[in-house]
Amino acid sequence: MDRNSSLLSRTAVANEGKIHLGYMYAGDPTFSTARIMMSGALAFAPFMHRYLGTSRPLATSTPAAYAVHRNSQHNAAAVSHYLMTVHRLVVEEARGRERAYFGADLSVPPNAWSAKDREAAFDGEAVLAVFDTPEVAINPVDLAGLLKACLAAHPRIEIRPMRNVTRAEHDGNTVRVASDGPEGQIVDAFDHVVNALWDGRLALDATMELRPNRPWLHRLKYGVSFTLPPAAIPPPSVTFISGPFGEVVSYPDRLTYLTWYPHCLLSMSSEVTPPDWPTYPPEPTRSQVMQGTIAALSQLVPSLAKLEITKLLDVSVKGGVIVAWGETDIYDPASELHRRCDIGVTSRGRYHSVDPGKLTMAPYFAEQCANRIAAF
Repeated sequence: MDRNSSLLSRTAVANEGKIHLGYMYAGDPTFSTARIMMSGALAFAPFMHRYLGTSRPLATSTPAAYAVHRNSQHNAAAVSHYLMTVHRLVVEEARGRERAYFGADLSVPPNAWSAKDREAAFDGEAVLAVFDTPEVAINPVDLAGLLKACLAAHPRIEIRPMRNVTRAEHDGNTVRVASDGPEGQIVDAFDHVVNALWDGRLALDATMELRPNRPWLHRLKYGVSFTLPPAAIPPPSVTFISGPFGEVVSYPDRLTYLTWYPHCLLSMSSEVTPPDWPTYPPEPTRSQVMQGTIAALSQLVPSLAKLEITKLLDVSVKGGVIVAWGETDIYDPASELHRRCDIGVTSRGRYHSVDPGKLTMAPYFAEQCANRIAAF
């Protein structure tokens, strides 16, 4: 069941698509977030190839560099140490399946750019250090299309769009699920129920008496994507760390995705059910996000400064909800938002709630949930 007219139409297609190996999370000195992310990342491509039934390589971005901003919450030496430690953990985790991460050679350690190369690609005064990594993003729109086609073709899967699930309850050896839709309210009984909702997961869990004992935040974040004009020089894929910065994701087909936290993070809510924020913002918000994001990143990445915004014909500004534990924003170095390790599958009888935390982890926890049900 899905409350929208089609599956995977909101947050699933409104993100940068990064498949995290753990390099992002220098704010978690225990490396717990890095460890779980690399487990999810190594499972991602094999899972998709198995269940999508295709050997065609999934479309990925150019590998991401990590750039230390001058206002970073961690200095360049600390980031370098963190990245090298994560690399060693990745090599250890990937032993025996070294090419599982989209065919990348994970044995190559993060390489620090020379000052000359750094200053050629970035503002040398604002960017203090840059490190290569094998980390890539996957085009979320393409992935959603493959998944929807797979689901629609499966003879044993029934898709029920335009139905908003309102509650669930155990009834003997079944779980009853109530939902509202064009046909009114319907109550169905299932052998097992998986709550894989995103911004609606906590509210449905509450009807099963599964209530969190810690604070959480729903954050509305937008991103900007467009196809780079033929004459433009592709910017490097880069993530600026650590703090409220952003990133550039470049694909071989010239699709470019940008996000800059101060301009793209527009709202937050600690309610169980957040507001119904729009996936595509109206004007003037759309233009403000687009112009502010491109302007901010152009100061750091000179190749972006040469873009003529008025000539970008396919600009898309879209966003979705980020759901995570915590009560302060990432401007706070101590915020729980810098750690994403308390995630996974929670089961109560035949009811299973999946908190993937990040796109990276969705296949990993889907497999865990399926195995739990099969062993019931």
